[in-house]
Amino acid sequence: MSQPAVSLILTVKDEAASLPELLASIAAQSRPPDEVIVVDGGSCDATVTILRQWAERLPLTVIELPGASIAEGRNAALEQARGELVAVTDAGVILEPDWLERLIEPFLAPEREQPDVVSGFFRAAPRTLFELALGVTTLPDVEEIREERFLPSSRSVAFRRSWFLAGIRYPGWLDYCEDVVFDLRLRRAGARFRFQPAAIAWFRPRRTLAEFWRQYYRYARGDGKAGLFTTRHLIRYATYLGLVPAVLLTRDRRLALAAGLGALAYLRRPLWRLWRRREVGPRWLVVAALLVPLIRLVGDLAKMAGYPAGLAWRARRYGLRRTWRSIPEPVSLGRAGEPAAGVQAGGTPLPRD
Repeated sequence: MSQPAVSLILTVKDEAASLPELLASIAAQSRPPDEVIVVDGGSCDATVTILRQWAERLPLTVIELPGASIAEGRNAALEQARGELVAVTDAGVILEPDWLERLIEPFLAPEREQPDVVSGFFRAAPRTLFELALGVTTLPDVEEIREERFLPSSRSVAFRRSWFLAGIRYPGWLDYCEDVVFDLRLRRAGARFRFQPAAIAWFRPRRTLAEFWRQYYRYARGDGKAGLFTTRHLIRYATYLGLVPAVLLTRDRRLALAAGLGALAYLRRPLWRLWRRREVGPRWLVVAALLVPLIRLVGDLAKMAGYPAGLAWRARRYGLRRTWRSIPEPVSLGRAGEPAAGVQAGGTPLPRD
């Protein structure tokens, strides 16, 4: 049986430092892509020059779209793509040599078992002690993944391009969390997801607390713009603005004990992930463990600052009364351009493009 053609797409902007490693990992794939489409959003460094140099070694097409967002860039790449299957990755990652082979493997199963979307996995590749602590704090280990709830990152995912042709798009109005919205659109349209943990993309965590703050602020602002994860954000506000002041002001020992146990539970998973990496040595293990609570705090505060900024943007665009209501979008379409089974218009919190 002949294999379907595969297009690999990604977006970049000012990635001259990290791009050679990514392109080298693409060139080393055991199952090379039939084409690679890279959209540049207006780089001011040598990114485009590097891409054009690598076009001699890869079937690479460069699309220059200055000012384009990540979502707009991916949609432009999907318009250009010709493969039946589309694999998506991101700047700043290094792909395992068998990444693409593993990612498309489920599509080669007997027809009734074939998925529409294959969710790859991603792991941190820390180079400093801080990056180690950040990786274990923010990223789950593969054993923690629940396949039925997992929404793939566009660092490592593949899907049938027919869904794009039928009307499923990355949200061009959204600057961050665009892959979450895209995943949800596919799910609501009836796409069948399969988790493939062996398709691994490695990426380096943020280098400093300031970079991490900006990252999580932007993620939370994207949540606010898209109306995503409202309950999670409300719980965070209630904890920091309600429970913490209550413990400090009342000095109730039972309340303080409950809060302390809650904090330990909140830190349990990151510390357990760190313990799994104890081969780094006792010194790194102890210092990284001390950094985990600080990273949790900074990330939570960044989210608490970013979410209302996103809600304010949403209110300006759709009006205050509609900010907290679901904003219907068109019926999601299936492969042949017909409404997917069980899909109805409306009932989604995602704005139209």
